[in-house]
Amino acid sequence: MKHRVAGLSILGGVLGLALVFAGPVLAQRISFVIATGPTDGTYFPIGQAIAGLISHPDGVERCDAAGACGPKGLIASVQTSAGSIENVTDVNSGRAASGLAQSDVVSEAVTGQGPFRKSGPLKHLAVIAALFPEEVHVIASTKSRIKAIAQLKGKRVSLGDTDSGTALTASAVLHAWRIPEWRLKVHHMTSDQAAAALDKGQIDAFFFVGGAPVGLVADLIQRHRAVLVPIDGAGRKRLLAEQHTLSADVIPANTYAKAPATQTVSTRALWVVNESQPNDVVYGVVRALFNPLNRTRLDQSHPSAKLIRLDAAATDLPAPLHPGAARYYREMGKRPDGT
Repeated sequence: MKHRVAGLSILGGVLGLALVFAGPVLAQRISFVIATGPTDGTYFPIGQAIAGLISHPDGVERCDAAGACGPKGLIASVQTSAGSIENVTDVNSGRAASGLAQSDVVSEAVTGQGPFRKSGPLKHLAVIAALFPEEVHVIASTKSRIKAIAQLKGKRVSLGDTDSGTALTASAVLHAWRIPEWRLKVHHMTSDQAAAALDKGQIDAFFFVGGAPVGLVADLIQRHRAVLVPIDGAGRKRLLAEQHTLSADVIPANTYAKAPATQTVSTRALWVVNESQPNDVVYGVVRALFNPLNRTRLDQSHPSAKLIRLDAAATDLPAPLHPGAARYYREMGKRPDGT
């Protein structure tokens, strides 16, 4: 697996100056990686924003306010990846301290189902917080005239990169519609590859799971190159009965150019961590995430970040909360009910 650790533009020159001179005592540096996804998805910009909020180098004035940053000396960075499956695997093994992942992927991971059957359950995953809903997008070329999931039969369709949560969710959608993959001309592309291929007429449709609006989807629809295909009807009822981490949802009208409201389903983005991470570190990062002083900075990172709310952060979780996170939620009067 190839990874790239991205620079935190949100910290800009402040980090550099702070690390040159921080007074008579320099805090011990604590490295904290957040595995995200492709740069054109939802995870990457929100991961960047979170990393900027929780980092606490010496000499940063913003961090003087109690709980505004993570533990002193913590330097967070974001790591690009193929997506959720790769992220939970890396977090479980300790290759990444933490990562963002779809709730349905985390559920399969901790129970050893789906793509985790061979490896067995991932036993070292814990949850820091449930973050925001992620809508399932099915994007079809305008030339393909695809208007329903059933019309994907015989078409050239990208189900997502093999290590992405999109691939897992796409397979669940096809199963609910009783469409075996052999009935499609299947491709496994990253989201940017799929968008480019659709634009060039090389594929007819692709799946993508991410908090709307997604930039690459917006671009295709704005240029009248693609339309959204609804996930609705009897197929959706079967899907929701089979996949309890998915919920009925709708992409509101005008989310993408002048596109009408589109019925779909959504999962939730979770921030997961290796269970071995120290309690005080995890407590400090979740406290910074929900500090009211950081609300504006978080909201400005991506529209989905506005849906990151304390009231829903510890509810209906498919994996245990990390003890450091559970401590914070108890202190805030929120009863953690993750299992």
